Order: sequence, then C-alpha cells, then structure tokens
Amino acid sequence: MNAAAQSEMDAHWMRQALAAARDAAQLGEVPIGTCIVVGDTVLAVAGNRTRTENDPTAHAEMVALRGAAKEATNYRLSDAVVYSTIEPCVMCAGALIQARVRRLVYGARDERAGAVESHFRVCDTDFLNHRIEVSAGVLEEECREIMQEFFRARRQDKRMKAEG
Repeated sequence: MNAAAQSEMDAHWMRQALAAARDAAQLGEVPIGTCIVVGDTVLAVAGNRTRTENDPTAHAEMVALRGAAKEATNYRLSDAVVYSTIEPCVMCAGALIQARVRRLVYGARDERAGAVESHFRVCDTDFLNHRIEVSAGVLEEECREIMQEFFRARRQDKRMKAEG
C-alpha cells in the first residue's frame, strides 16, 4: 500500500476511534477511543469506561483489546492494527505487547502518562520480546481538541460549583 493510501486508511479508522471517544465523553468518561482492525475488518471499537464500570483497567485500549480477542477467538492479535486517539499509558502499552499487536496508530501524545514515545518507550524497548510498529499524529488536532474541550468543561464546572 502506498503512503497516501495508508494515510487515508489511518484517518478513516482514527475517525472511528474519535467517535468512540465522543461517546465516552457523553458518559462522563475521559474521551479516549480505540478501534482495532485486521485488514478491512473491525474487531472492536471502545471508549474509556473506568467510571461507568468502576474499573481502573477499563481504558479504551483495554476494553477494545478484550473485545477484539473475543471476536478473533485468540488472545494473540498479531495481524491487528490498533487506533487510539491518545498515546497509550504504560498499562495499555504493555497489553498491546502481550497481545502481539502488529501496529499502533495514535492521534495525540500524552505528555503526562504516555508510555509509547513520551515516556518508557514500551512498544519498542529491547527488554521485551515483541516490538510494535508505531505511527503517531494521525488526526492529532482533533484528538487533542476533544481532550482539551473535556477538561476545559470540567474546570468550568468546578469553578461554577465553587462560586455557587
């Protein structure tokens, strides 16, 4: 596949992840979304569910990996491409390694907790037995903006409650 076609395909699947992030925001979750595909087949799409499920491991990537593994009837997802709106944290990056994911595509960096490129470099470290091809910055502005809008609204709500 040529670079232009790959770029368009990445943008297409990232839009699916963004839709899941928007759905998560509607539930009061931090708006992160993940879409997992093999070829042209969607295995799973999920948004964060930590608050709604009272589960600290219910990050979008974890929920999507669980769904994809069930759909594939295999915990190894060696042909899968994972699209995440935000750079995965250390837990999620570790799970991607355990699933043997082929490729990770993410939108915006997470300077605080990102474990793929911002910190730790979990997906390409020599210390682990699997490395993941990583592409960053796909629909980066949209992915960053949805997070910024969410946290801006939360700060506004806190100010209004404090004043109220």
